[in-house]
Amino acid sequence: MIQKSSTTTDPSVQPPLPPVAEWKQAIARYQEPSTWRAVVQILDTLGPLVALWYLMSLSLSVSLWLAVPLAALAGLLLVRVFIVFHDCGHGSFFRSRLANDVTGFAAGVLTLTPYYHWRWQHAQHHATTGDLDQRGTGDVWTMTVQEYLESSRWRRFAYRLARNPFVLFVLAPLYLFVIRQRVSTSQASPRERYSVWWMNFAIAIMAVAMSAWLGVVPYFVLQLVATCVAGAAGVWLFYVQHQFENAYWERGADWDYTAAALRGSSFYELPRVLRWLSGNIGYHHIHHLSPRVPNYNLERCHRSARMFEDVEPITLRRSLKSMRLHLWDEGLRRLVCFGHLRCERRRAKR
Repeated sequence: MIQKSSTTTDPSVQPPLPPVAEWKQAIARYQEPSTWRAVVQILDTLGPLVALWYLMSLSLSVSLWLAVPLAALAGLLLVRVFIVFHDCGHGSFFRSRLANDVTGFAAGVLTLTPYYHWRWQHAQHHATTGDLDQRGTGDVWTMTVQEYLESSRWRRFAYRLARNPFVLFVLAPLYLFVIRQRVSTSQASPRERYSVWWMNFAIAIMAVAMSAWLGVVPYFVLQLVATCVAGAAGVWLFYVQHQFENAYWERGADWDYTAAALRGSSFYELPRVLRWLSGNIGYHHIHHLSPRVPNYNLERCHRSARMFEDVEPITLRRSLKSMRLHLWDEGLRRLVCFGHLRCERRRAKR
Protein backbone atom coordinates (compact mmCIF):
# COMPACT_ATOMS: atom_id res chain seq x y z
CA MET A 1 0.00 0.00 0.00
CA ILE A 2 1.34 3.44 -0.96
CA GLN A 3 2.21 5.79 1.87
CA LYS A 4 3.07 9.44 1.58
CA SER A 5 6.75 10.02 1.39
CA SER A 6 8.22 11.91 4.30
CA THR A 7 10.11 14.14 1.88
CA THR A 8 9.62 15.48 -1.58
CA THR A 9 13.31 16.24 -2.17
CA ASP A 10 14.96 12.83 -1.70
CA PRO A 11 14.07 10.67 -4.70
CA SER A 12 15.79 7.68 -3.10
CA VAL A 13 12.95 7.52 -0.56
CA GLN A 14 10.09 6.05 -2.56
CA PRO A 15 6.84 4.60 -1.25
CA PRO A 16 6.35 0.90 -2.04
CA LEU A 17 4.37 0.07 -5.13
CA PRO A 18 1.09 -1.83 -4.74
CA PRO A 19 0.96 -5.32 -6.28
CA VAL A 20 -0.52 -5.37 -9.78
CA ALA A 21 -3.40 -7.58 -8.66
CA GLU A 22 -4.27 -5.10 -5.89
CA TRP A 23 -4.51 -2.00 -8.06
CA LYS A 24 -6.28 -3.91 -10.84
CA GLN A 25 -8.93 -4.99 -8.37
CA ALA A 26 -9.25 -1.43 -7.05
CA ILE A 27 -9.96 0.07 -10.47
CA ALA A 28 -11.95 -2.75 -12.06
CA ARG A 29 -15.45 -1.43 -11.36
CA TYR A 30 -14.55 2.09 -12.50
CA GLN A 31 -13.56 0.93 -15.97
CA GLU A 32 -17.18 0.44 -16.99
CA PRO A 33 -18.44 3.35 -19.13
CA SER A 34 -21.74 5.01 -18.27
CA THR A 35 -23.89 6.14 -21.19
CA TRP A 36 -25.85 8.67 -19.14
CA ARG A 37 -22.71 10.21 -17.63
CA ALA A 38 -21.17 10.45 -21.08
CA VAL A 39 -24.27 12.10 -22.55
CA VAL A 40 -24.50 14.55 -19.65
CA GLN A 41 -20.86 15.51 -20.14
CA ILE A 42 -21.41 16.13 -23.84
CA LEU A 43 -24.45 18.30 -23.10
CA ASP A 44 -22.88 20.33 -20.29
CA THR A 45 -19.80 20.92 -22.46
CA LEU A 46 -21.31 21.63 -25.86
CA GLY A 47 -24.22 23.65 -24.41
CA PRO A 48 -21.99 26.37 -22.91
CA LEU A 49 -19.70 26.24 -25.95
CA VAL A 50 -22.57 26.86 -28.37
CA ALA A 51 -23.89 29.62 -26.09
CA LEU A 52 -20.50 31.34 -26.09
CA TRP A 53 -20.27 31.32 -29.89
CA TYR A 54 -23.80 32.72 -30.07
CA LEU A 55 -22.83 35.50 -27.65
CA MET A 56 -19.76 36.16 -29.78
CA SER A 57 -21.97 36.60 -32.83
CA LEU A 58 -24.06 39.15 -30.94
CA SER A 59 -20.95 40.92 -29.63
CA LEU A 60 -19.58 41.37 -33.14
CA SER A 61 -22.35 43.87 -33.88
CA VAL A 62 -20.71 46.09 -31.25
CA SER A 63 -17.02 45.28 -31.47
CA LEU A 64 -14.73 42.38 -32.25
CA TRP A 65 -12.84 43.15 -29.04
CA LEU A 66 -16.00 42.49 -27.04
CA ALA A 67 -16.06 38.96 -28.42
CA VAL A 68 -12.39 38.15 -27.71
CA PRO A 69 -12.85 37.41 -23.96
CA LEU A 70 -15.72 35.10 -24.88
CA ALA A 71 -13.42 33.31 -27.31
CA ALA A 72 -10.92 32.83 -24.49
CA LEU A 73 -13.66 31.22 -22.38
CA ALA A 74 -14.54 29.02 -25.35
CA GLY A 75 -10.89 27.98 -25.44
CA LEU A 76 -11.12 26.76 -21.84
CA LEU A 77 -14.20 24.72 -22.75
CA LEU A 78 -12.28 23.20 -25.65
CA VAL A 79 -9.96 21.63 -23.09
CA ARG A 80 -12.99 19.73 -21.76
CA VAL A 81 -13.98 18.83 -25.34
CA PHE A 82 -10.47 17.45 -25.85
CA ILE A 83 -10.87 15.21 -22.80
CA VAL A 84 -14.01 13.74 -24.40
CA PHE A 85 -11.98 13.24 -27.59
CA HIS A 86 -9.18 11.69 -25.52
CA ASP A 87 -11.48 9.22 -23.75
CA CYS A 88 -13.08 8.21 -27.03
CA GLY A 89 -9.60 7.46 -28.35
CA HIS A 90 -9.08 5.09 -25.42
CA GLY A 91 -12.48 3.50 -26.04
CA SER A 92 -13.55 4.43 -22.52
CA PHE A 93 -16.14 7.19 -22.98
CA PHE A 94 -19.01 5.02 -24.30
CA ARG A 95 -19.52 1.28 -24.22
CA SER A 96 -20.07 1.29 -27.98
CA ARG A 97 -16.97 1.44 -30.18
CA LEU A 98 -18.99 3.17 -32.90
CA ALA A 99 -20.25 5.80 -30.45
CA ASN A 100 -16.69 6.44 -29.32
CA ASP A 101 -15.41 6.78 -32.88
CA VAL A 102 -18.23 9.09 -34.04
CA THR A 103 -18.03 11.27 -30.94
CA GLY A 104 -14.24 11.28 -31.12
CA PHE A 105 -14.27 12.43 -34.74
CA ALA A 106 -16.76 15.24 -33.95
CA ALA A 107 -14.71 16.37 -30.95
CA GLY A 108 -11.63 16.22 -33.18
CA VAL A 109 -13.19 18.74 -35.56
CA LEU A 110 -13.70 21.17 -32.68
CA THR A 111 -10.18 20.64 -31.34
CA LEU A 112 -8.54 20.51 -34.80
CA THR A 113 -7.10 17.06 -34.12
CA PRO A 114 -7.32 13.97 -36.39
CA TYR A 115 -8.91 11.18 -34.38
CA TYR A 116 -7.27 7.95 -35.55
CA HIS A 117 -3.84 9.48 -36.11
CA TRP A 118 -3.79 11.04 -32.64
CA ARG A 119 -5.14 7.83 -31.06
CA TRP A 120 -2.28 5.83 -32.57
CA GLN A 121 0.39 8.27 -31.37
CA HIS A 122 -1.15 8.60 -27.92
CA ALA A 123 -1.13 4.81 -27.47
CA GLN A 124 2.64 4.96 -27.98
CA HIS A 125 2.86 7.61 -25.27
CA HIS A 126 1.10 5.32 -22.81
CA ALA A 127 3.36 2.42 -23.70
CA THR A 128 6.61 4.38 -23.28
CA THR A 129 6.04 7.15 -20.74
CA GLY A 130 8.95 7.28 -18.30
CA ASP A 131 11.16 5.08 -20.51
CA LEU A 132 14.43 6.90 -21.20
CA ASP A 133 15.15 4.57 -24.13
CA GLN A 134 11.87 5.30 -25.90
CA ARG A 135 11.45 9.06 -25.72
CA GLY A 136 10.16 11.13 -28.62
CA THR A 137 6.55 10.13 -29.25
CA GLY A 138 3.77 12.14 -27.64
CA ASP A 139 5.94 13.62 -24.93
CA VAL A 140 7.80 16.81 -24.01
CA TRP A 141 11.39 16.80 -25.26
CA THR A 142 13.47 15.81 -22.22
CA MET A 143 17.26 15.38 -22.21
CA THR A 144 19.40 13.88 -19.50
CA VAL A 145 22.19 15.96 -17.98
CA GLN A 146 24.80 13.78 -19.69
CA GLU A 147 23.10 14.07 -23.08
CA TYR A 148 22.95 17.84 -22.73
CA LEU A 149 26.63 18.11 -21.78
CA GLU A 150 27.64 15.95 -24.74
CA SER A 151 25.45 17.85 -27.24
CA SER A 152 26.63 20.40 -29.77
CA ARG A 153 26.20 24.09 -29.06
CA TRP A 154 23.38 24.26 -31.63
CA ARG A 155 21.50 21.35 -30.04
CA ARG A 156 21.84 22.91 -26.59
CA PHE A 157 20.45 26.17 -27.97
CA ALA A 158 17.54 24.32 -29.60
CA TYR A 159 16.77 22.51 -26.36
CA ARG A 160 16.85 25.69 -24.30
CA LEU A 161 14.57 27.34 -26.85
CA ALA A 162 12.15 24.41 -26.77
CA ARG A 163 12.05 24.63 -22.97
CA ASN A 164 11.40 28.38 -22.95
CA PRO A 165 7.90 28.92 -21.43
CA PHE A 166 6.77 31.24 -24.25
CA VAL A 167 7.80 28.72 -26.88
CA LEU A 168 6.49 25.71 -24.94
CA PHE A 169 3.10 27.09 -23.93
CA VAL A 170 2.30 29.65 -26.65
CA LEU A 171 4.12 28.96 -29.92
CA ALA A 172 4.33 25.17 -29.66
CA PRO A 173 0.58 24.61 -29.07
CA LEU A 174 -0.28 26.85 -32.01
CA TYR A 175 2.15 24.99 -34.24
CA LEU A 176 0.90 21.62 -32.98
CA PHE A 177 -2.84 22.18 -33.43
CA VAL A 178 -2.90 24.56 -36.41
CA ILE A 179 -0.04 23.18 -38.53
CA ARG A 180 1.42 19.87 -37.32
CA GLN A 181 -1.91 18.08 -36.97
CA ARG A 182 -2.68 18.83 -40.61
CA VAL A 183 0.02 16.40 -41.79
CA SER A 184 0.43 12.70 -41.01
CA THR A 185 3.72 11.17 -39.95
CA SER A 186 5.67 8.94 -42.31
CA GLN A 187 5.13 5.90 -40.02
CA ALA A 188 1.35 6.24 -40.06
CA SER A 189 -0.75 3.43 -41.54
CA PRO A 190 -3.30 4.19 -44.31
CA ARG A 191 -6.16 4.55 -41.80
CA GLU A 192 -4.20 7.10 -39.76
CA ARG A 193 -3.20 9.03 -42.88
CA TYR A 194 -6.76 9.06 -44.20
CA SER A 195 -8.00 10.29 -40.81
CA VAL A 196 -5.80 13.38 -41.21
CA TRP A 197 -7.17 14.09 -44.68
CA TRP A 198 -10.79 13.61 -43.62
CA MET A 199 -10.26 15.77 -40.56
CA ASN A 200 -8.74 18.55 -42.66
CA PHE A 201 -11.76 18.35 -44.97
CA ALA A 202 -14.20 18.51 -42.03
CA ILE A 203 -12.34 21.46 -40.49
CA ALA A 204 -12.45 23.28 -43.82
CA ILE A 205 -16.23 22.80 -43.97
CA MET A 206 -16.55 24.11 -40.40
CA ALA A 207 -14.39 27.13 -41.22
CA VAL A 208 -16.46 27.97 -44.31
CA ALA A 209 -19.74 27.65 -42.40
CA MET A 210 -18.53 29.71 -39.44
CA SER A 211 -17.05 32.36 -41.74
CA ALA A 212 -20.39 32.66 -43.56
CA TRP A 213 -22.08 33.21 -40.19
CA LEU A 214 -19.57 35.51 -38.45
CA GLY A 215 -17.44 36.86 -41.27
CA VAL A 216 -14.06 35.55 -42.40
CA VAL A 217 -11.80 37.83 -40.34
CA PRO A 218 -13.88 37.73 -37.12
CA TYR A 219 -14.15 33.94 -37.23
CA PHE A 220 -10.44 33.36 -37.78
CA VAL A 221 -9.49 35.86 -35.07
CA LEU A 222 -11.87 34.29 -32.55
CA GLN A 223 -10.90 30.74 -33.53
CA LEU A 224 -7.23 31.66 -33.16
CA VAL A 225 -7.84 33.08 -29.68
CA ALA A 226 -9.80 29.98 -28.62
CA THR A 227 -7.11 27.68 -30.05
CA CYS A 228 -4.34 29.64 -28.30
CA VAL A 229 -6.06 29.39 -24.93
CA ALA A 230 -7.04 25.73 -25.35
CA GLY A 231 -3.60 24.77 -26.67
CA ALA A 232 -1.71 26.59 -23.91
CA ALA A 233 -3.91 25.08 -21.19
CA GLY A 234 -3.72 21.60 -22.72
CA VAL A 235 0.05 21.62 -23.13
CA TRP A 236 0.45 22.97 -19.58
CA LEU A 237 -1.66 20.12 -18.20
CA PHE A 238 0.32 17.56 -20.17
CA TYR A 239 3.58 19.14 -19.04
CA VAL A 240 2.68 19.05 -15.35
CA GLN A 241 1.48 15.47 -15.66
CA HIS A 242 4.97 14.18 -16.46
CA GLN A 243 7.45 16.98 -15.72
CA PHE A 244 7.93 17.32 -11.98
CA GLU A 245 10.96 17.02 -9.75
CA ASN A 246 10.65 13.45 -8.51
CA ALA A 247 9.09 12.05 -11.67
CA TYR A 248 9.88 8.55 -12.89
CA TRP A 249 12.37 7.89 -15.69
CA GLU A 250 14.10 4.56 -16.16
CA ARG A 251 16.08 2.77 -18.82
CA GLY A 252 14.10 0.18 -20.78
CA ALA A 253 15.40 -2.92 -19.00
CA ASP A 254 14.42 -1.49 -15.59
CA TRP A 255 11.21 0.25 -16.66
CA ASP A 256 8.07 -0.75 -14.74
CA TYR A 257 4.48 -0.06 -15.81
CA THR A 258 3.10 0.48 -12.29
CA ALA A 259 5.97 2.76 -11.31
CA ALA A 260 5.61 4.78 -14.53
CA ALA A 261 1.94 5.36 -13.72
CA LEU A 262 2.10 6.05 -9.98
CA ARG A 263 5.49 7.80 -9.88
CA GLY A 264 5.81 9.18 -13.39
CA SER A 265 2.26 10.52 -13.81
CA SER A 266 1.21 13.22 -11.40
CA PHE A 267 -1.83 13.69 -9.20
CA TYR A 268 -2.48 17.34 -10.06
CA GLU A 269 -4.74 18.70 -7.33
CA LEU A 270 -6.78 21.50 -8.88
CA PRO A 271 -9.67 23.70 -7.66
CA ARG A 272 -13.06 22.22 -8.48
CA VAL A 273 -13.82 24.52 -11.42
CA LEU A 274 -10.48 23.65 -13.03
CA ARG A 275 -11.08 19.95 -12.40
CA TRP A 276 -14.37 20.32 -14.27
CA LEU A 277 -12.82 22.21 -17.18
CA SER A 278 -9.96 19.70 -17.44
CA GLY A 279 -12.22 16.66 -17.21
CA ASN A 280 -10.48 15.36 -14.06
CA ILE A 281 -7.32 14.62 -16.04
CA GLY A 282 -5.34 15.79 -13.00
CA TYR A 283 -5.90 12.27 -11.67
CA HIS A 284 -3.32 11.24 -14.19
CA HIS A 285 -1.83 8.46 -12.09
CA ILE A 286 -5.17 6.64 -12.29
CA HIS A 287 -5.43 7.30 -16.02
CA HIS A 288 -2.00 5.80 -16.70
CA LEU A 289 -2.73 2.78 -14.55
CA SER A 290 -5.80 2.15 -16.69
CA PRO A 291 -6.77 4.29 -19.71
CA ARG A 292 -10.05 2.34 -19.67
CA VAL A 293 -11.28 4.42 -16.71
CA PRO A 294 -13.36 7.26 -18.25
CA ASN A 295 -12.68 10.78 -17.02
CA TYR A 296 -16.01 10.98 -15.19
CA ASN A 297 -14.92 8.03 -13.01
CA LEU A 298 -11.35 9.13 -12.27
CA GLU A 299 -12.07 11.11 -9.10
CA ARG A 300 -14.31 8.43 -7.62
CA CYS A 301 -11.71 5.77 -8.42
CA HIS A 302 -8.99 7.85 -6.77
CA ARG A 303 -11.02 8.29 -3.60
CA SER A 304 -12.08 4.64 -3.44
CA ALA A 305 -8.76 3.16 -2.32
CA ARG A 306 -6.19 4.28 0.23
CA MET A 307 -3.35 3.40 -2.11
CA PHE A 308 -4.47 6.26 -4.37
CA GLU A 309 -5.47 8.77 -1.70
CA ASP A 310 -2.00 8.57 -0.19
CA VAL A 311 -0.26 9.50 -3.43
CA GLU A 312 1.29 12.90 -2.83
CA PRO A 313 -0.48 15.60 -4.89
CA ILE A 314 1.08 18.40 -6.88
CA THR A 315 -0.71 21.62 -5.95
CA LEU A 316 -1.34 24.50 -8.33
CA ARG A 317 1.34 26.57 -6.60
CA ARG A 318 3.88 23.77 -6.61
CA SER A 319 3.22 23.01 -10.27
CA LEU A 320 4.44 26.49 -11.27
CA LYS A 321 7.89 25.54 -10.00
CA SER A 322 8.09 22.78 -12.60
CA MET A 323 8.82 25.39 -15.29
CA ARG A 324 12.29 25.69 -13.74
CA LEU A 325 13.03 21.99 -14.28
CA HIS A 326 14.71 21.10 -17.55
CA LEU A 327 17.02 18.07 -17.41
CA TRP A 328 16.85 14.58 -15.97
CA ASP A 329 19.78 13.78 -13.71
CA GLU A 330 20.23 10.00 -13.81
CA GLY A 331 22.50 10.08 -10.76
CA LEU A 332 20.18 12.11 -8.56
CA ARG A 333 17.11 10.56 -10.20
CA ARG A 334 15.23 13.81 -10.44
CA LEU A 335 14.60 16.69 -12.82
CA VAL A 336 16.96 19.62 -12.33
CA CYS A 337 17.24 23.16 -13.68
CA PHE A 338 19.92 24.49 -16.02
CA GLY A 339 21.41 26.30 -13.02
CA HIS A 340 22.22 22.90 -11.54
CA LEU A 341 24.89 22.49 -14.23
CA ARG A 342 26.61 25.72 -13.22
CA CYS A 343 26.64 24.62 -9.59
CA GLU A 344 28.15 21.28 -10.57
CA ARG A 345 30.86 22.99 -12.63
CA ARG A 346 31.77 25.29 -9.72
CA ARG A 347 31.90 22.31 -7.36
CA ALA A 348 34.14 20.40 -9.78
CA LYS A 349 36.62 23.31 -9.95
CA ARG A 350 37.08 23.43 -6.19
